[in-house]
Amino acid sequence: MLGFPCNQFGAQEPGTDAEIAEFATSKYGVAFPMFSKIEVNGDGACDLYRWLTAALPKADGDPAVAWNFTKFLVGRDGTPLRRYEPMTTPEDIGVEVADLL
Repeated sequence: MLGFPCNQFGAQEPGTDAEIAEFATSKYGVAFPMFSKIEVNGDGACDLYRWLTAALPKADGDPAVAWNFTKFLVGRDGTPLRRYEPMTTPEDIGVEVADLL
């Protein structure tokens, strides 16, 4: 699991990278790598999210990320496999990940 903070959703991550990492670690026990803050939608979207959302749009065909905590499952070979909307927990995804191992 990798985390990419983004402040495009209700200004929920306005701090610096260090402040966001500290909050995620102390409040939620995040133990996975956290990257620098990025944009995931619009003209400023980073290349990674442009690629993921183009490969795996929402069920209605819209590629935009609707809210924080949207998740993407990527295979070991780099193939985008599945998109999960924000309410899906990592535990919910665990079975699919185990099947890939």
